[in-house]
This record gives sequence, C-alpha cells and structure tokens, in this order.
Amino acid sequence: MTYTAKTFNLPALTGLSEKQIKVHLALYEGYVKHVNLIMSMSHLYGKTEDEGGKYSLAEFRRRFAFEFDGMRMHEYYFEQFEGGATAPHPDSALASAAAEKYGSGEEFIAHIKSIASSRGIGWVVVYKDTRANTIHTTFVNDHEVGQLAGLPVLFALDLWEHAYMVDYVPAEKNNYIDAFFANINWGVVEKRFEKAK
Repeated sequence: MTYTAKTFNLPALTGLSEKQIKVHLALYEGYVKHVNLIMSMSHLYGKTEDEGGKYSLAEFRRRFAFEFDGMRMHEYYFEQFEGGATAPHPDSALASAAAEKYGSGEEFIAHIKSIASSRGIGWVVVYKDTRANTIHTTFVNDHEVGQLAGLPVLFALDLWEHAYMVDYVPAEKNNYIDAFFANINWGVVEKRFEKAK
C-alpha cells in the first residue's frame, strides 16, 4: 500500500499567493513521500535480526507519526480552500454546536483566531467529540503530539512559518490568519461535522 499526494482544486486565494501555495504543497508532498518511504523501509528492516537493523526499524516507527500526521493535517488544511470561500451556514449542525459551546458562530471564529494569534508555531485544530456531543478547539504544537485521541478533525489551521513566510513575515502572522479565514469554504468544515461519528 502506498499513499499518493492529493491534487487539490484550489481557486485563486485572497492574501495567499500562488507561490506560497506551491511552496506549501511541495512540503505536503514531502510528507506523503516520507510516509511511503518509512513504510517500505520498515518492511525491509522488519526482516532483519541485526542490532543496527532493529535500531533503524525503531527509529522508522518513531518517525512515522510525524510524517503521517503531517500528510493528513495538510490534507485537512488544503481541502478547506476547495470550492472557494463560503460563509458559515447559520443553520448548520456545526453552527448549533459552536453556539452552544462558544455563544455564537462569530464567537467561535473569534475564539479560533484568538488561539491562532498565540505566540508560537503549530496548528489550531477543531475537533468533534461525538461521545460528549460537543466540539473542542485546541492548539497543537507538533502535529504528531498533542492531538485529541479518537476525535475527528473538523478544521485545521497551519501556523508553522512554511504556511505563510513567502507572503508574510512572522510579525505579520495575524495578516496570514485573516487571509486564511477569507478563503475558508465553511461548507467543507460543516460536512466534516455532519459525517463525524
């Protein structure tokens, strides 16, 4: 089994240049490449009995979550731009959950932006907790560490500099956040909420 880098149908994005998106997509493709490499090398080294091979296999296993989560989180990220920007639907199930947790859809978005503007690099991730019938918004420093176990990802905002450094310097991170939100297709996020089980 091998993974193939997805091709995203991205429109021209407001505030995010074509060059920035190409750089970011290349990084995503690197994650896909390395997921496949680790899987093939793990298979190869899994048959060895020598200590060096066993050590290499252990390192591949440790590295797999970094590469896999990097691949998958970027897929969530780029999918949110497909189809062009749309406003959140005020009558969606997600809007209802957001209003229950955060007071309103506007306060939900303000909460995400507040977390996103925190000092540091990482991701802002919104999850659906199907057991508790609620949503959670978190800051995840490293995509392979700190994810909420078993919760479907609804929304992913990449805050690593590679996501915006072609267009914005670190001091302009809030400009990138605004540009990101200007391009979100909330219908994609709302569908994720509806499908999450």
